[in-house]
Amino acid sequence: MIDKLGAARSASRTLATLTPAQKNAALLAIATHVREGASRVVPANELDLSNGRNEGLSTGLQDRLRLDAARLESLAAAVEDIAALTDPVGETVRGKVLPNGLSITEVRVPFGVIGAIYEARPNVTIDIAALALKSGNAVVLRGGHAAENTNRVLVEIIQEALTASGLPAAAVQTIDEFGRDGAKQLMQARGFVDVLIPRGSANLINTVVTESKVPVIETGAGVVHIFIDETANRDWAVDIVRNAKVQRPSVCNAVETVLVHRAAADRLLPDVLQALREASVTVHGDDDTRNLFPDAVPATEEDWSTEYMSLDVSVKIVDSLDEAINHIRRYSTGHTESIVTGDIQNSERFLAEIDSAVVMVNASTRFTDGGEFGFGAEVGISTQKLHARGPMGLAELTSTKWVVRGAGQVRA
Repeated sequence: MIDKLGAARSASRTLATLTPAQKNAALLAIATHVREGASRVVPANELDLSNGRNEGLSTGLQDRLRLDAARLESLAAAVEDIAALTDPVGETVRGKVLPNGLSITEVRVPFGVIGAIYEARPNVTIDIAALALKSGNAVVLRGGHAAENTNRVLVEIIQEALTASGLPAAAVQTIDEFGRDGAKQLMQARGFVDVLIPRGSANLINTVVTESKVPVIETGAGVVHIFIDETANRDWAVDIVRNAKVQRPSVCNAVETVLVHRAAADRLLPDVLQALREASVTVHGDDDTRNLFPDAVPATEEDWSTEYMSLDVSVKIVDSLDEAINHIRRYSTGHTESIVTGDIQNSERFLAEIDSAVVMVNASTRFTDGGEFGFGAEVGISTQKLHARGPMGLAELTSTKWVVRGAGQVRA
C-alpha cells in the first residue's frame, strides 16, 4: 500500500509538468482503449452483477453497477469531451502589480494525489481518472467490493493507455486488493494523498468524513425535492416530475420528494401521480395526497428523509411556499431542489432562500450533472460549502499558488 502511494506521489510530479497536448493525447488513448476493451469489461461487469444479485444488492445499486456496451461508449465519449476542454492548470485566477513593482499572480495548480472511495459505480473509475489526468493529478481508487472485477479491468485498460502514451502507469491505481483495510489506510494517508473524495451511500460518506485525516471534499446523498407551485403549468409539472423520478431513479439527482401547493393539488396532482403510476412508481403520500390518489401508500416520517434510489417517491401537500421551503430546509441533504411555477416572485424567493448546491426553476433535477453542465464528466456533486459546491469538474480538482516576480525589491 505504501509503495503504491509513493508511486502515485512520484507520478503526480510528472503529471504536473505535462503540456495540454500531452494530457490530451493520453486521454484520447484512454478513450480508444476503453472502446477496444469492451470485450474485457462487459464479462467482468456481468460477474460483478451476478455476485451482487446473489448478495442481495439493491436494484438501484445494480443499475449503478451495470456497464454495458452503450454505457462504455458514453464513458469513452466523455473522456474525449474532457480532452476538448480548456486545461485549467496555469490559469490565472487573479493578479496585480503592487506599488513597489512586485507582480503577484494567483494561478491554478494540481492538488497532486487525489484519493477516491466509492461503491458500485465503475463509471467513476473512468470519469475521475480522466478528470484527474486533465487537471494534472494522480489518483488512487478504492472502488469497493461490488465492482471489484469491473474496476480491476478498467484500471488495467487505463494503465495500458498511459504506458502507450509514455506516462507512468502509477498515475491511476486501484487499492481494491487491500479491501477495507486499504480504504482505512487511504483515509490516514496524510502526506501521500492531498485530498479524498467519497461517493456513495450516506453511511460511506459519513465514515470517510469522520475518520479521515486527509482533507475531504464531501459529496452528499440526494434527498432531492420538487415543489409544484400554485401557478405551475400542468404539462411542465407532469413532464418534470416524471423525468426527475423515472429517467434514472438510482442516481443522486433523481427526485425523492414532491411537494404540491394545496391550491394546485386538485388541478395538477392527479395527472402528475397518474404519470408516475404508469411508470410503475410507488407513491408514498400524506393523508391529503391519499385522499386525491387512493393508490398511494401511507407516508411515514422516515420517507421524508429517504433517498430511495428506486421507483418510489414521497408526496406531500403544503399550504404555501413558506411551508415548502421549511420542509426542504428540514429534510434536504443540500443537493438539488426545483420549483415548478409561473410566478416570477415565487421563483426568485425559492432561488434566494433554498440553500442547496443547485437550485432550479421549471427544470428537471436530472440536469444536476457535470456532463450536462458542460464539464465533460464529474468527480461528484459536492454538498459542502468549502472549496467546491455542486458538480465538480476540472477547476474543482485544482488548488492555487501565488507567483511573485520582482526586480530586487526588499521589504522596508
